[in-house]
Amino acid sequence: MSVQEYLDKHMLSRKIEDAVNAAVRAKTSDPVLFIANHMKKAVSSVITKVKARQILDSRGIPTVEVDLHTNKGVFRASVPSGDSSGTYEAIELRDGDKGMYLGNSVAKAVKNINEKISEALIGMDPKLQGQIDQAMIDLDKTEKKSELGANAILAVSIAACKAGAAEKEVPLCKHLSDLSGRANMVLPVPAFTVLSGGKHASNTFAIQEIMILPIGASRFEEALQWGSETYHHLKAVIAEKNGGLGCNVGEDGGLAPDISSLKEGLELVKEAINRTGYNDKIKIAIDVAATNFCLGTKYDLDVKSPNKSGQNFKSADDMIDMYKEICNEYPIVSIEDPFDKEDWEHTKYFSSLGICQVVGDDLLMSNSKRVERAIQESSCNALLLKVNQIGTVTEAIEVVKMARDAQWGVVTSHRCGETEDSFISDLSVGLATGVIKAGAPCRGERTMKYNQLLRIEEELGDQAVYAGEDWKLSL
Repeated sequence: MSVQEYLDKHMLSRKIEDAVNAAVRAKTSDPVLFIANHMKKAVSSVITKVKARQILDSRGIPTVEVDLHTNKGVFRASVPSGDSSGTYEAIELRDGDKGMYLGNSVAKAVKNINEKISEALIGMDPKLQGQIDQAMIDLDKTEKKSELGANAILAVSIAACKAGAAEKEVPLCKHLSDLSGRANMVLPVPAFTVLSGGKHASNTFAIQEIMILPIGASRFEEALQWGSETYHHLKAVIAEKNGGLGCNVGEDGGLAPDISSLKEGLELVKEAINRTGYNDKIKIAIDVAATNFCLGTKYDLDVKSPNKSGQNFKSADDMIDMYKEICNEYPIVSIEDPFDKEDWEHTKYFSSLGICQVVGDDLLMSNSKRVERAIQESSCNALLLKVNQIGTVTEAIEVVKMARDAQWGVVTSHRCGETEDSFISDLSVGLATGVIKAGAPCRGERTMKYNQLLRIEEELGDQAVYAGEDWKLSL
């Protein structure tokens, strides 16, 4: 084949001429670079390779990382993991070989990506998120993604989403906004973990988290400053209480002193907020995670105190009275999982009181069927969105739409076992969820989510909108 025949076959002469004309119109000082970039943009991107590996999360436990290759570059994603998997969430595939990472290795999930998922996706357009996710769902053929592993599928789904944004030459948050059909993007209010307990810390505090929400800030940058200052004031308050001694931190970076009661913890946080001077501009949220200390129909708030455990059980009605009391005494605006994950009745009743936002985490597990039931029964009024409980970006977008259509609040959430991936930051902005829960304003795997939100706010410039007082329903 001659050179001319080759040019004609691939219509290169016309494409090169178009690139040169574009360079002339742009009056570029570097025509070779300009033409090269112009030609690159003219080529539609497809997935050319998917490569997975096993890495460690923030707890030192294996998880999945993926490099997805297209004509435009390499796009990396890694997935987090929780303390435990719920009955109704997508299944995280682990090897179970006690001789490798105590049974927590994810070599099978990695192999599934490298040998099965990669083959199925090569040649696909990364912009078509729904088709990519559906291809993996069809390949898996199980309701809870147990064949390939939700950790395998989600890592590829997120990497493809990043590649799709690059192909469109838009920020990741804008691509997610487009995929969801939303016209606006909103910077979320950060729910900073300041006190940790429950399964996240080795102290005597049964409640999983006490968080602060800087809803009175004017911008996300200011909210991050307030959160950091409050966290360090709290550290000082605890040190003073302990006679100059510090304390440990939980898995998500929250401070973890031994606390005898929920009220004691709230008093510590209240004092720290007072020292900042922001007072009524910072509100409080609680993740009770009541399932972890529910025994039958009773709740043992002393479950982590061996000398007191089992001596002072509370009924669900007692818990409601406690919540009423603390919401009256402290600026609490949101309570997550106030009862056992199967106690729909008391969750519904407490939500109907309208005292504060009631968030479903263990109750819902980001499962569309559980969310649908909760909407129909008015069981709670906010969704805690954990993408790894669902398994694909597309399904996460769909469950958020369900929540929004019901006029619910949405909280985008991290997991206790996190990675250096900041995808949930862009997700929270693109879906305008209103709140992001990414841990304490310390520890790299947590702060990188908050730092990414700083970059997004900077990039949006005058178009940046902070949820602030509208955190419940950022429309």
